[in-house]
Amino acid sequence: MPRSFVLVLVLLFVTPFSVSAQTTASVGALPAVKLEEFTVTGKALESYQADRVQVGAFRDVDPVDVPLTVNVLTREVLDAQSARTLFDALKNTAGATRSQLSGSVYDNIAVRGILVENRGNYRLNGSLPIINLIDLSLENKERVEVLKGSSSLYYGFVPPSGVINLTTKRPTPQPLTALTVSANNFGAVSGQLDWSRRFGPAEAPKAMGLRVNLAGGNEELGIDNFSGTRFFASAAYDWKVNDRVLIRFDAENLKKDATEQATIALLPAVAGVITLPPMPPLSRNFGGDWQKYDANMANALLRTDVLISTHWTVFFELGRAKTYRHRLFSQLQNYNLTTGAAQLNIGFTPSQAYRNTNGRAELFGRFLTAEIQHNLSLGFTTNTREQDIYNLGTVNFNTNLYNPLPVPQISPPTATTIRTPNKIIDAGVYIYDRVTALNDHVQVIGGVRTTDYSSDTTVLTTNNTTQVTTAARSLYEVSNKLSPMVTAAYKPTKKSSLYVSYLKALEAGATAGTAQANAGSVLAPLESRQYEVGVKVELAGGVLVQVGYFDIERPSTFINAANFLTSNGRATYKGTELFASGEIMPDLSLIASGTVLDSEQTNAANAATFGRIPQGTAKYTGSLFLEWRVPGAKGLAVSGGAFYVGRRPMNDANQAFIGGYTTFTGGVSYRFTAGGRAMIGRVTGENLFNRSAWSASNGFLATNFPRLVKFSLTTHF
Repeated sequence: MPRSFVLVLVLLFVTPFSVSAQTTASVGALPAVKLEEFTVTGKALESYQADRVQVGAFRDVDPVDVPLTVNVLTREVLDAQSARTLFDALKNTAGATRSQLSGSVYDNIAVRGILVENRGNYRLNGSLPIINLIDLSLENKERVEVLKGSSSLYYGFVPPSGVINLTTKRPTPQPLTALTVSANNFGAVSGQLDWSRRFGPAEAPKAMGLRVNLAGGNEELGIDNFSGTRFFASAAYDWKVNDRVLIRFDAENLKKDATEQATIALLPAVAGVITLPPMPPLSRNFGGDWQKYDANMANALLRTDVLISTHWTVFFELGRAKTYRHRLFSQLQNYNLTTGAAQLNIGFTPSQAYRNTNGRAELFGRFLTAEIQHNLSLGFTTNTREQDIYNLGTVNFNTNLYNPLPVPQISPPTATTIRTPNKIIDAGVYIYDRVTALNDHVQVIGGVRTTDYSSDTTVLTTNNTTQVTTAARSLYEVSNKLSPMVTAAYKPTKKSSLYVSYLKALEAGATAGTAQANAGSVLAPLESRQYEVGVKVELAGGVLVQVGYFDIERPSTFINAANFLTSNGRATYKGTELFASGEIMPDLSLIASGTVLDSEQTNAANAATFGRIPQGTAKYTGSLFLEWRVPGAKGLAVSGGAFYVGRRPMNDANQAFIGGYTTFTGGVSYRFTAGGRAMIGRVTGENLFNRSAWSASNGFLATNFPRLVKFSLTTHF
């Protein structure tokens, strides 16, 4: 039995009794602990501001009291923008950019220039690590939360880019049946059902609730050789067994079968400079329509909350996330900028299986010592990540950069099969205490996690002629690795705070992509540290403004001359960030963000990258979105937004940069009644001026999408 597990058992059973013995006389002055029941909607209709967050060590906490940068995108924001993908939501938070891919089948995302790890940094309901290798569905999500920076205290080995949390819609108090039909200007048509009911035995007729979301349709984005289908189903079940026990269960399944848009690889550097190709039409796809990305995702999470006493509660979570994909990825390479002659490199990975199994037990208590209030959490968590990838190799097809040739269906190579199974076990015990004093004007959080971690990867190469298999294994193990967090905040008022924080982060080593020579290999674990200072204030009109300065130092990786992903010393990321969301006035909502980021690689032993900007990192990013509910025209609202991403280096040696760009959105919605039914019609446009730009970096070029106009009609029955 792991030592961390033994320790948490001792803490879980000893602490409640030892603390209560010390504080019996004063405990009556404390507010009682309640079962954590996630809110069904925001603070009010059309609110762009959330009154609670549900991510990391700050679950069910007012955003003002979170001593880190946290951006919450409410359902109202997602609806106003007709958000279709995760990046549609995240473009509202500064520092979030696309990386490597165009987003045609899923989004690789970087925050503050640091990649968001696809197997550990995306969470469902603040807990289950779901796998971002297929478009993560928004149909059943109440909001998207971005907790930026280090989160290892609560989540173990994750990069300091931040955690992206998707909170599901819960069953509603009243019956709900909503049907939405959507379409776009390229011919995509889909439908969605959102259904909720409460039920239960005669003595508690509304003790249980069920919410079901179903969606499906065809996929079109205005890209050549692109077509596909997408089907989604989810269920959220709540059961308040009694005043002391609450059970929640979530399950979701997504299937997407589409053609992945090819990327463009960089040319070799000449005299230290890489020349980029001319911008192709936004509709261009160099690949063939037979190069399918066929993926399926299934997630399930069970949580039980138990109220032990007036001031102590415990919850248990168990979840599993599975994703499978068949991928025929391609990239244009070795192109001649004069003639356009090029090769399309097609990679065959017909079987990629990923599975995360996650468990957590956490005890929470509230007690007094003298005049100081403690909010203490003790927990144990274990997460097992498994992947098994089959790679058949690549085939080159001769084509042209300027006049692409139709790509006939090509058989995969048959010489060798490379299989790379990987298993990561991340188990830890943590304790943290949020201390408040001086009538809540001073808050201090101190916490530490100890983690046992192992990563076991084997590269199995089979000669398909001789059936001889060779194996190369890499095993990394660390024990009792500490992740501390210390924060302090001063609250002049209930709705304002000034804070400072220090954290250490642990993260799994990066995984080499399919285009690298060591594809599938996982590097050794990494350690980073972070400082942050900031101020948060909710203005009288209802807008929450957050301004923070952060300083992150972490190990960096790069692709060397032999096309191997490898370690590359350290890099620093220092920046100032702004985020504002809420209602400027009753009829006008706003969400805005901006980041100024200075980043630098600090490995003096590597002259090629020393002092350079880490690849894919933009100095400036920003966004602004407004929605105006027109006075005197009941039900009518108009909206508009601008989203800016600055200039970014394409590699760590800064041998090429892609330019900055701004895209604009606009929309109109109208709420009305027809036949006694409430209805909402929406028209929204993305990239309104059809701006051509490189939207991805980190060694691969990809364009943004052409102008997309979306239509939807929602009917409530």
